[in-house]
Amino acid sequence: MAKYFDVHPDNPQPRSITQVADSVRSGALIAYPTDSCYALGCRLGSRDGIDRIRSIRQLDSRHHFTLVCQDFAQLGQFVQIDNDVFRAIKASTPGSYTFILPATREVPRMLQHPKKKTVGVRIPDHVVAQSLLTELGEPLLSSTLLLPGEEEPMTQGWEIKDRLDHVLDAVIDSGDCGTEPTTVVDFSGGEAEIVRRGAGDTARFE
Repeated sequence: MAKYFDVHPDNPQPRSITQVADSVRSGALIAYPTDSCYALGCRLGSRDGIDRIRSIRQLDSRHHFTLVCQDFAQLGQFVQIDNDVFRAIKASTPGSYTFILPATREVPRMLQHPKKKTVGVRIPDHVVAQSLLTELGEPLLSSTLLLPGEEEPMTQGWEIKDRLDHVLDAVIDSGDCGTEPTTVVDFSGGEAEIVRRGAGDTARFE
């Protein structure tokens, strides 16, 4: 049964955020709000968490997981970025974008694309997500909470708790955060390639 945390969207209760962060460190799989939609999240090196996300979403080995980072300094530990790409990403973060880049040695191989050795990274512009990342002190391994056969993610924490109570350990509810996932931009080839058009404006990458 998943623990349910009703958190204020602008002033999240520190006690609740600390409890969720502690549970993530202990191996929990959580659902949490972002600036695009709800996401599933677990600790970076949690093989059990990865397996559970794959099971819930019915994902194959080619799926790009995302490292949701607190800030640009943290993001830079996990991906290789040249100067031009640095400027483009820096100007777009925090925001509703996921960037696919070559992974550094800090990224476990099980998270990297099996052939390209890439990983997705993002910095959310969301108070609750940022509070959790600050408390956690490391990225959250994440994937959009989009269930198989459904066209849009769930938007309400109570609904997520109700439907996924048996497969999650915790749900953070801070109100509706929309249904549009991030815009995904692949920089692994050196040039910007828009893989998915979503909540982030694509004009600057075209």
